Amino acid sequence: MNMARKKDNKQKDQKPRVNKELEGMEIRIDSFGEIHNSLSIDKINEFLNKNVDDKKLRDRDDLDEIKGEGSDEEE
Repeated sequence: MNMARKKDNKQKDQKPRVNKELEGMEIRIDSFGEIHNSLSIDKINEFLNKNVDDKKLRDRDDLDEIKGEGSDEEE
C-alpha cells in the first residue's frame, strides 16, 4: 500500500507570479552552467535598486540618487 501523493503536473506548466516591471523575464541555465535571461542586467539592477532595501546602503547620504528619486540627470 503506497500512501505517497502524486505530484501535480500543473506546477510545471505554471509560470511564477512576478512584478509587472519584470513580466516576461525568463532565466535559464545552459549545459555549461551559463545563465541566460531575457532582460538586461541593467534593467534588473534598476528594478532591484528601486524595490529592494539594501542594508549596506541604508546610511548613505546619496541613497535617493541611487534609487532614482533624486535629480534626473540621465534623462
